[in-house]
Amino acid sequence: MANTARKLESGLTVNADFRNFVETEVLPLTSIKAEKFWADVESIVEEFSPKNAELLAKRESFQTQIDEWHKNNEYSEENADDYKQFLTDIGYIVKQGAGFKINTQNVDAEIASIAGPQLVVPVKNARFALNAVNARWGSLYDALYGSDVIPKSGKLRPNGKYNPIRGQEVIKLSRDFLDEAVPLKEGSHHDVTEYQVYYKSVAAVLKDGKYVGLKNPDQFKAYSGSKNHPSEVIFEHNGLLIEIHLSADGDMGKHDFANINDIFLESALTTIMDCEDSVAAVDSEDKIEVYRNWLGLMTGKLSVTFMKGEKKVIRQMKKDCDYTTPDGDECRIRRRSLMFVRNVGHLMTIDTIKDNNGSPIPEGILDGIFTSLIGSIDLEKPEGSIDANSKTGSIYIVKPKMHGPEEVQFTCDLFSRIEAALGLEENTLKLGIMDEERRTTVNLMECIRVAKSRCVFINTGFLDRTGDEIHTSMEAGPFMRKEDIKGEPWIAAYEDWNVDVGLACGFQGKAQIGKGMWAMPDEMKQMMEQKIAHPMSGANTAWVPSPTAATLHSMHYHKVDVFAQQDKIKDRKLASLDDILTIPLLKEELTEEQIREELANNIQGLLGYVVRWVEQGIGCSKVPDINNIDLMEDRATLRISSQHICNWLHHGICTEQQVLEEMERMAVIVDEQNLGDSSYVPMTPDTANSVAFKAAKDLIFLGTSQPSGYTEPLLHDYRLQKKLA
Repeated sequence: MANTARKLESGLTVNADFRNFVETEVLPLTSIKAEKFWADVESIVEEFSPKNAELLAKRESFQTQIDEWHKNNEYSEENADDYKQFLTDIGYIVKQGAGFKINTQNVDAEIASIAGPQLVVPVKNARFALNAVNARWGSLYDALYGSDVIPKSGKLRPNGKYNPIRGQEVIKLSRDFLDEAVPLKEGSHHDVTEYQVYYKSVAAVLKDGKYVGLKNPDQFKAYSGSKNHPSEVIFEHNGLLIEIHLSADGDMGKHDFANINDIFLESALTTIMDCEDSVAAVDSEDKIEVYRNWLGLMTGKLSVTFMKGEKKVIRQMKKDCDYTTPDGDECRIRRRSLMFVRNVGHLMTIDTIKDNNGSPIPEGILDGIFTSLIGSIDLEKPEGSIDANSKTGSIYIVKPKMHGPEEVQFTCDLFSRIEAALGLEENTLKLGIMDEERRTTVNLMECIRVAKSRCVFINTGFLDRTGDEIHTSMEAGPFMRKEDIKGEPWIAAYEDWNVDVGLACGFQGKAQIGKGMWAMPDEMKQMMEQKIAHPMSGANTAWVPSPTAATLHSMHYHKVDVFAQQDKIKDRKLASLDDILTIPLLKEELTEEQIREELANNIQGLLGYVVRWVEQGIGCSKVPDINNIDLMEDRATLRISSQHICNWLHHGICTEQQVLEEMERMAVIVDEQNLGDSSYVPMTPDTANSVAFKAAKDLIFLGTSQPSGYTEPLLHDYRLQKKLA
C-alpha cells in the first residue's frame, strides 16, 4: 500500500500512485492537459469542501434538535401533529412548491422508456462487474435449470450430469412463457416444429404441418441466418427483446423437435457500478482499483482471467451484434447493460488528495470528479460505436445518502462545476437520487425540483431508510423488531409516496422509478412469487442480486406492462406524509426469548458482514443468516442491524452484558459458517484481539454517536488498521 504523496503546483497534495494512474492511464484518453486539470481540481475542492462541511453540520444540528424534542415530549399518535409542526418550524420539512415536470434531455431508452431489472455490483470486483455488464441478456434455460424455481428434489433433482427430466420441465416452462409473451395466431409454441422467416413475418410450422403467424406480427423484430433456417429469431414484448436460438446440432437443439437450443431474455437493462455501499475502498490503493475498473468498463477493454476447474477462462465485455430486420435491413442489438456509476455520499473524507491546508478532501467530491472524467471517455467514441455505453451522450451518476433538497442542490452545483472543468455540455452528468434518508423522503418533490434537468432516477431502499429512521428517532423510544417494522404503515406509505411523487414530477417515459434489492440470491422461487409486486407498484426497475435473478425477474416485466400500470396509479390519492412520519415504536412487552432471538439475528448478520469487510476488504457478499440462508449483505444491512441493537440498548430492552454474551456466541457460529474459506480470519477463540470483533462492538456500543447511524467511519478506521498491520 503506497503512502507516498506529492505536492502539486496547484497546492494540492496527491498520492503519487494515484497521480501516476490519472496522468498515464486516464488523461491521455482525453484532450485535457494535466496542468489545467489539477488546477481545476484545486478550484473545485476549494469551492465545495467548505459547503460540504456546512451541510454535514446542518445534519447534526437537525439531529440535536430532534433528540431534544423527543427528550421533552413523549411521542404518540396524539401529538403527531405537534411533531410534524416542529419538523416544519426548524426547516427539516420544507414548503412544497407548485407542481412541475422534469425536463431531463438525452436519456437512453433503457432508463426512460423500457422497464426491466437493474443489477448493482461492486465495481472494485472486476469479475462481478463483467458478469453484470454482460447480463443484458440471460439464458432462460440456464436460469430455470439452475434455480429453485423448479423443485430440486425427487426426479427433478439436478445432479452432476444433465437431468433430462428436469430439462423437459425447463422446456415446458419456457414454451409456456413464449405462449404468454409472444402468442401465435393459433396453436401453441409447444407444438411448433420449425420457425421460418416468411416475407416480413415469422411462420411457425405446427406438428400437423400447418403454418401459423404471430398473433401480433409487429412483435417480430429481427433474425440471423437464412430465412428458411434462421439461427436466431428475435421478438419484442413490453419493450423487452426475446431471442430464440435455433440449432439442430446444439446440446439442447438436437433433442428438441423445433431445434430450440435456448431462449435468451433481455434481462439486466441497466447496472449500477457501485463505488459505495458494496465496496470496501478506504485508501488510494483501493480507489485506484475502483477507478481503473470503471476506466476499463468505459473503454470496453476490461477483462479478467481466472481458472474454472482446470480450464483457464478469459472474461471480456460482450460486443453488440448485427441482425437482419423483417424489411431486410441491418440492425444492431445491444449486448451490454447500460451502466450507471454510484458515487459515495457526502460524509467521508479521503487522503488520496489533500487540500492546501493538508486536510483530506471529501470522498464524494473525489468520486464526482474522477468518475466523471473517466465517464467522459465514453463520450469521445464515434457515433454508433459498438463500445459506447450511452448512445445519447450522457454520463449517469447515482448519488446516495443525500439529506434533503440543499444536499441535492449541492450535488447539482458540483456536477455543473465538473462539467465546466471537463468541457462537457451542461447537464451531461445525469443524477440518480436515492430516496433512502428520511429528510429526503419527506421532501422528495423538492429534491427532484432542484435536479429537474438532471434527474433520471429515484428509488427506495428499506434498509438504509430504516437505519436512518431509527437513528433520527433514537430518543423517541424503543423500536419494533426488524421484521415487524416491515409491516408498519409508514413503510407502505414510503414506497407508495416515492412512486406517486415520481409520476407527479413527470418520470413516466423519462426516468426510472426503482425499488430495492431482493436479498436472498438462492431463493429464486420466492423471488418469482413476491417480486412481481415491484412492477405492479409502478416501478419501472428493481434491484436484483445476480444475472440469474435478472433473467428471472425480467419475466415479471413481460407479465406486467409497467407504463400501463403507472397510468392507473397516477389517478390514486397521494400517499400520506403523516403515515410516513409515524415512528414504528415497540407496542408490546417482549419476552426474554424474543429479545434473545432478535439480538442473535442482528448480531449474527452484523458479525458475518463485518469480519469479511475488515479482515478481507469484501464490501458485499452472500452471508449466511442464523438459519444458514444466504443473504446479500452490504453497509445498508449493517446500518439497520447496528442501529437496532443500539436503540434497544439505549432504552433498556437489553443489557450490555446480554449483547456481549450474544456476540461471543455468534462469533463461534460465524467462524463455523466460514470454515470453507481459506482466506477467512476467525474471530474466536481470542475475540479480544480480533480487529473485526472490536469493530463490531464499536458499531453497536458507539452507535448513537455515529453520524446518521452510518457505519463507514468505524469500518474505514478498522480496515485501515488491518491494512497498516
